[in-house]
Amino acid sequence: MMQKEGYLRVKEAAALLGVSPNTVRAWGAERKIPEYRHPVNNYRLYQRVELERILKKLDQSRSPAVRGAAKRRAK
Repeated sequence: MMQKEGYLRVKEAAALLGVSPNTVRAWGAERKIPEYRHPVNNYRLYQRVELERILKKLDQSRSPAVRGAAKRRAK
């Protein structure tokens, strides 16, 4: 239900961000990323749109040399 509304669970958010689930939990606890709770089961939830916005901002803040190295590794 919540995924249809644009929310991700910890494991899904970790995959999107390219980090471990424990890192996502820590970032949420430290308020580095917005964290929500499911009203019924109290699971941690993250809005996909917000996480994608954070990824975009991080990508834009990288220097051109770092972006180029990342693209070369991806090939």
